[in-house]
Amino acid sequence: MQQADLAPLIDHTVLGPETTMANVRRVLDEAESWGMNVCIPPCYVAEAREYATPETTVATVVGFPHGQHAPPVKRREAIQAEADGADELDVVLNVGRLKAGETDAVTEELAAIVEAVSLPVKVIVEATLLAPDVLVAAGEAAQAAGADFLKTSTGFADGGATVADVETLAEYLPVKASGGIGSYEDAVRMIDAGAERIGASSGVAILEGAPD
Repeated sequence: MQQADLAPLIDHTVLGPETTMANVRRVLDEAESWGMNVCIPPCYVAEAREYATPETTVATVVGFPHGQHAPPVKRREAIQAEADGADELDVVLNVGRLKAGETDAVTEELAAIVEAVSLPVKVIVEATLLAPDVLVAAGEAAQAAGADFLKTSTGFADGGATVADVETLAEYLPVKASGGIGSYEDAVRMIDAGAERIGASSGVAILEGAPD
């Protein structure tokens, strides 16, 4: 895959606990230079939208990183992100409730967020923590809630995106592979498995490894 084809598939990401607006500006500059999207903390979305070019897609996170905010809080966070100028939302589902078999509650929470905003919603399932049958339940819940994408992980749990997880999730919705993707070869493996987006803090390194 050529650089120009790969770049729009990458959400160049900075989401660490020490992230500053200076970090966000750097990521925005790199994204603009290479043609990538960005994924940034919600507290910086309004400033980022003012700084970024209109063409830059700005995604942010909701319920990050554990997904255990009260449902009304997550819904309000999504509404605020849209008001601040976010273009897409990456929403962490409640892994604890999912693993406990409370799939109706998970679906209802996600559906309320989807209904509350006009933005594309990617549901982060933290696949590395889920047994295969629970991963399937996550895909079913996100699909039933009307989400637009499934995303493999936050990047803050042990492990990262795997080919097997991408293949499973792709049976339900388009997939954003995220977590541990640090090279062009990693990105291509995920895309070959069915991923349609890549989330990575190493977006520049990935593209530098791609043929131009």
